Order: sequence, then structure tokens, then C-alpha cells
Amino acid sequence: MLPYATAAEAEAALGRAMTAAESLWFRYSAGIPDYVLFWHNILFLFVVFTLAPLPVALLELRAPAAVGPFKLQPKVRLSREEFFRCYRDVMRLFFLVIGPLQLVSYPTVKMVGIHTGLPLPSLGEMAAQLLVYFLVEDYLNYWIHRLLHGEWGYEKIHRVHHEFTAPIGFAAPYAHWAEVLILGIPSFVGPALAPGHMITFWLWIVLRQMEAIETHSGFDFPFNLTKYIPFYGGAEYHDYHHYVGRQSQSNFASVFTYCDYLYGTDKGYRYHKAYQAKMKALGQTEGEKADSNGLSYEKLD
Repeated sequence: MLPYATAAEAEAALGRAMTAAESLWFRYSAGIPDYVLFWHNILFLFVVFTLAPLPVALLELRAPAAVGPFKLQPKVRLSREEFFRCYRDVMRLFFLVIGPLQLVSYPTVKMVGIHTGLPLPSLGEMAAQLLVYFLVEDYLNYWIHRLLHGEWGYEKIHRVHHEFTAPIGFAAPYAHWAEVLILGIPSFVGPALAPGHMITFWLWIVLRQMEAIETHSGFDFPFNLTKYIPFYGGAEYHDYHHYVGRQSQSNFASVFTYCDYLYGTDKGYRYHKAYQAKMKALGQTEGEKADSNGLSYEKLD
């Protein structure tokens, strides 16, 4: 809750007029307790888990032929009932684990210094903090994920997430309750090391979950803007991890690929990509030969 009764008091404390964004924030948050502002995360997560995967899911269910060329595992087709079951189980996890975790974690958020006051952070400050959050979470998540692929961790916990060998967006948060709690730690370490404004924290939570949904989408669309992010893994990179499944010792990274490269856990994926490229080149060569002989490529199969 802001310690100002009026906008004039807020501007007097700032020593300047509020920006349009600060004025909007003042009107919205001045009378709302900080813990209620933090609990907005519950609403944001519900909206993201429900709406972010929906467009691709509807395309896959209603227009499979249109998006088929971009599907990473085209032979795997889930039914509408399987999509719904996944969402239902995620919502159960949301209301029994994720939501309550948000409710009880406010004292920790307050303790590390995440604040709701004025002035609002600049775009540059927010971008720098978000980069720190992504890098810290990515590094810690890599090692936890790698440990979860040990025999005990996989059998007792991580196998639940790998039930979807061909992942879908709704399955991004589909996991054992213990995994949700464990992987919640890396997500909070960055904000604890570089605490910022509550708005930055909201944005971090939303962006991280949308990234997870995108990498679990099961589709590699050519127009995806994330392809231009340096060292970003993306859907194809993570899909390979699910495709290999239990025995996977490759592509543990959650966002960026540098840890897999540094620690040599992308070798299987690189071999897979090289093999695909070789087969594609071989297929093109055979097709050219067929064309030169007046045959269609299809007749060679």
C-alpha cells in the first residue's frame, strides 16, 4: 500500500510530477495492501496456464492439416479428451500446490525487498533485472533438472512430467507436486539476488511461464520471434528431450542452451540434428536423380 493519501503527496515525495504509468499505478495500488498485490500472481498464472496454450491447442485439434508441417512429432496426435485431462490435472495442481504456495510466500518476498512503491523502475532497469532472473533461474534449473534424471529422481518425481513424450503447451506445468516446489526455488533466487518492483516480479512470473509453454508447444513455427534470441533453446530443442524420454541425458536447459554446450549434455541432440541433415540431403539427392530420370520423388518410396 502506498504511503500517500493523494497524488499531490506522492508527487511532493518524488519531487516531480508522476509519469502516466506512475499515475496509473497510484490510482490502482494506493489502497491495496502489498500482500494482495503480490497475490495477483495467482490470477496471472491462472490466466497464463489457461489462455497461452489455447491457440496452438485449438489449431492442432481443429486444423491439424494446416499446422501439421510444423509439428515436431507429427505421428503423435492427442485427442480432445487428452488435452482436457492435461488441463484438468494442471488446474488441480494449481489450486492445491501453486496457489497455496503463492499465499504463504509473501513474507519471503517482503523480506528480500521486492517493493510496490514509487518511483516505478525504468524499462532499462526492468530489462536488466529480468535478464538476471532468466540467467540465474536457467543455470540452477539446469542442474536440478539434470539431477531429476537420475534413477531415484526420475522414478519418484520427474517421470510425471515425461508422461507427455510429445509435449503440448498445457503440459508445461504438468508435473509431480514435489517437482513444482523444487523448481520454484530457482525462479525465486534471481528476484532475491536483485530485488525490484512488484511489477517487474509480475512480469518475470508471466514471461517465464509463457516461455515454458512455448518450449512445450510441440510446434516449430518459422515465424516465431524467439528464434532471434541468442542461445535460446525453443520448442524443437526441448521437444527432443521429451522424445528421448527417460533415458535422456541431453538438453536439460530450460531457457538458454549454454549450460548444455558447456557441460557436454547436448551431444545427443547435435548428433540427432546432424543425422537429420544428412538424411534430408540424401533425400534431396535421390529426388534430383528421380527428376532427371523423369520420375516423381513419391514413386521412389
